[in-house]
Amino acid sequence: MLRPTPCGTRRALPLVVCLATLLGWCDMGRCAEPATRPNVIVLLTDDQGYGDLSSHGNPVLKTPHLDKLHGESVRFTDFHVEPMCTPTRAELMTGVDALRTGAMNVSSGRTLLRRDLPTMADIFAASGYRTGMFGKWHLGDAYPYRPKDRGFQDTVCFRSSYIGSAADEWNNDYFNDRYRFDDQPRRVDGYCTDVFFDNALDWIKQRGDKGEPFFAYLPTNAPHGPLLVPKRYRKRYEQMLADQKMNEQQRERLARYFGMIANIDDNLGRLEKVLEETGLRDNTILVFMSDNGGTAGVPFYNAGMRGHKVQLWEGGHRVPCFVRWLSGGIGGGRDVDQLTECQDLLPTLIELCGLKTPPGAKFDGTSLAGLLRGEEAKSLPDRTLVVQFSRMPIRKTVARPQKDDATVMWRKWRLLRGKELYDLASDPHQDKNVIEEHPEIAKRLQKHYDAWWAEIEPTLGTFQPSVIGSDQQNPTRLCACEWADVFLDQMGQVRRGSKINGLWHVEVAQPGRYELALCRWPREVSVPMTKSTPPHQGEDCFFGPGKALPIAKARLRVGEHDLEKEVSPTDHEATFTVTMPKGRTTIETWFYNKHGKELCGAYYVYVKRLQK
Repeated sequence: MLRPTPCGTRRALPLVVCLATLLGWCDMGRCAEPATRPNVIVLLTDDQGYGDLSSHGNPVLKTPHLDKLHGESVRFTDFHVEPMCTPTRAELMTGVDALRTGAMNVSSGRTLLRRDLPTMADIFAASGYRTGMFGKWHLGDAYPYRPKDRGFQDTVCFRSSYIGSAADEWNNDYFNDRYRFDDQPRRVDGYCTDVFFDNALDWIKQRGDKGEPFFAYLPTNAPHGPLLVPKRYRKRYEQMLADQKMNEQQRERLARYFGMIANIDDNLGRLEKVLEETGLRDNTILVFMSDNGGTAGVPFYNAGMRGHKVQLWEGGHRVPCFVRWLSGGIGGGRDVDQLTECQDLLPTLIELCGLKTPPGAKFDGTSLAGLLRGEEAKSLPDRTLVVQFSRMPIRKTVARPQKDDATVMWRKWRLLRGKELYDLASDPHQDKNVIEEHPEIAKRLQKHYDAWWAEIEPTLGTFQPSVIGSDQQNPTRLCACEWADVFLDQMGQVRRGSKINGLWHVEVAQPGRYELALCRWPREVSVPMTKSTPPHQGEDCFFGPGKALPIAKARLRVGEHDLEKEVSPTDHEATFTVTMPKGRTTIETWFYNKHGKELCGAYYVYVKRLQK
């Protein structure tokens, strides 16, 4: 058990600070070294909408710890992200607009964050902070895109978009799962959100014991679907929703969603308790936000907004953002109504923490430090912002961003798709298109967008490549979630053998001989390619058996090589060996039945550079 020092903190403080306490120069428990840098915690929830807090008026959901934080924070009430998780995470980490970062989509080869962009973790680490990440990354699963490659010194995470995605550990289901500890798999008992907070809280205590300034990034996967949650949370909200007019299926879905948020709230309470007990609370900047608009909760309560996740209406991209730093004078339950975006947070934290800005770094965001401190002279300039991301290529939708598929924001004006104009000041629900009444406003916003698009558009066809054959990670696993402009991101798609195919953009790190193993199932399943996988009964879910596919032949095309191989009923993978030069290329795969009919591509390819 940790033992407090005489000054009420967990680390020894200079004698002058202790004397200051005894003389009444500062309150007990609020002392800090004169030049102590603040710690930083960023708590990012997944798919929690603006209306999914009781402090924002939700009539059923109870979030007492978030409400308390709301009451102690500066709240940005006109704060915007992208309507989808990966592009928001890219903007948060870099301070750069999503379409510039390369990471603009949840799959389709467009999740990889440009390697030349310094991340928030890079910048904190370069300034002497210990950096840790606990939760969902979703900006690249392999070197050089993993969180451990992008500035995080300690990591606990999972692959890809959600627990149970195509790239994740097989049969992960939110309970008792296998996570990546510094990229090494380890099984941990417990519910996912609890696991991430458990590891984060232990890590924070260690930093306090060592007197190390830290940056902790806590991006939960909840309340992203599938809506799996401990039974006690679901039952609580089923009872609370009993008198609401909805069918049983709707009630259970909403109860699960609210239960996941209630669990996050309980874990925030645990975090606050640890910060209090370790004496770190007052000198820690705590940021809470979500990554896009709501999902399951939107039909029930959406805080008067229109739209949800993946939509350009206000409800798709306006999210809560609370910032508290008690010893820095940031708090008090104050609202800031100026137009802000998540790209602003990195330059804000650089200013508040006195971090070193990397040479040549350019941010699309602007520091909000003056607004947080309540300095009227630090009011933001009259800014115009753009919300645009890459669509999931489903049905007729294409992944490459299209011109005008955006929201342009100025003050309370919103221009959608270049055709609809809304004045939120008089029409917060965006019911009346007033573009005919205010053509000059629409023209002003369109002009800004056209100039922005002219900068962005030339790079949109450039994919960030998966890297194979590096000394830092060999072998490397490629997953179909990175097929270029093709959507295969769900474990369910792999189970049912979706008839989809695509190609990977890759970079060969070193020339030489390479072994490429084409797989129907990930290797940890240990099932022949032509066989079914067994069903899985989880604590809160059931997965049916994986579909057997009659694979008789495998084909590989990489660079100048186009090779085929027969597949026997007992083969677990089809392995090819090729020589590849250093540089960019593409990898394509096919599985065929005995009649030569294409079944699908290889959902997983394990690539190993062979030693000389």
